[in-house]
Amino acid sequence: LRPPMPSSGGTRVWADDPTTGARYNLTFEEHEAFWAWATVEILRHTGIRAEELLELTHHSFVQYQLPTTGELVPLLQIAPSKTDTERLLLVSPELADVLSAVICRVRDTTGAVPLVPSYDIHERLWLPPMPLLFQRRWGAENRALPRRAIERALDNALAHSGLTGPDNKPLDFTPHDFRRIFVTDAVMSGLPPHIAQAICGHRDINTTMGYKATYPAETIEAHRAWISRRRSVRPSEEYRAPTEQEWEDFFGHFQRRKVSLGTCGRAYNTPCIHEHACIRCPMLRPDPRQRPRLVEVRDNIQDRITEAEQQGWLGDIEGLTISLAAANTKLTDLDRLTSRQATVHLGMPDLHHLAARTIVRTAPENQAPE
Repeated sequence: LRPPMPSSGGTRVWADDPTTGARYNLTFEEHEAFWAWATVEILRHTGIRAEELLELTHHSFVQYQLPTTGELVPLLQIAPSKTDTERLLLVSPELADVLSAVICRVRDTTGAVPLVPSYDIHERLWLPPMPLLFQRRWGAENRALPRRAIERALDNALAHSGLTGPDNKPLDFTPHDFRRIFVTDAVMSGLPPHIAQAICGHRDINTTMGYKATYPAETIEAHRAWISRRRSVRPSEEYRAPTEQEWEDFFGHFQRRKVSLGTCGRAYNTPCIHEHACIRCPMLRPDPRQRPRLVEVRDNIQDRITEAEQQGWLGDIEGLTISLAAANTKLTDLDRLTSRQATVHLGMPDLHHLAARTIVRTAPENQAPE
């Protein structure tokens, strides 16, 4: 391992392979790996386009307050791209974790996200400086990440993963492929197609359904389920006005998913396939404040295993061992999320910066985009 070598942007760490003698820039490899991870996570959680990804800024975060509980819900504002229509996406806890990591990485010593200009390859215009999330340090200045940079990072990540397709050839992913994966997973998980259309910003729902992969077994099962529902539901029930209790159940949907250890990911008033064995269920998202209770549950399971071993209750040991492994996994995930959840103040957009967004300048004829 060579000592850090100074450069115009700080220091770079290099390493030499003692076997082949090849020299590696560890600083650049870490930089490329981080942006590959951030690209994959944001694209698979939002389904946005590549150009929309690169246009995310510190001003893209807005808040919505639920009228019933007063809870603040974070939203991500997507700038107009292909359809010239802005849209808002709900920020899930997993997506918020990724965005927080990105903001912590690009902030300067003052705690602010640097303003950097970017070049629109479609309009062939230089956009005014904005606090872009996808930016990098280049020499003595910050520059916006070009699309080719994230494509190259994805290609290198796939090459190192060794993943292959059914034909045993290396996988070839583009940023747009994650948009297709998002739509397929959302619709197969029960999201109505017209909601997926609004999330993706499609004008035509047929475009959205064209993104969804359909499998023969899925088509047959869905058709059979639809026939069963059509035969069991009376037509008059479909057009009646909802009762006050039904409205109350609808508005209380998110409030009634709370369980003793955190929040349940399954929809309210749906059957629990795990028979409320929350500690084993992947739909459980533990509350950090319930960690002492989770530790107590883990220790109690360990004591029950010890007692079962002493008494020779072999049938109980197997089930308790599964629960113990699940409890340890929940604790590990909870500690990992807690350690990474450094307080990040996203701030509120400045109206002066938002007004400056409408100002563009033309690139000089002798200056090519990056």
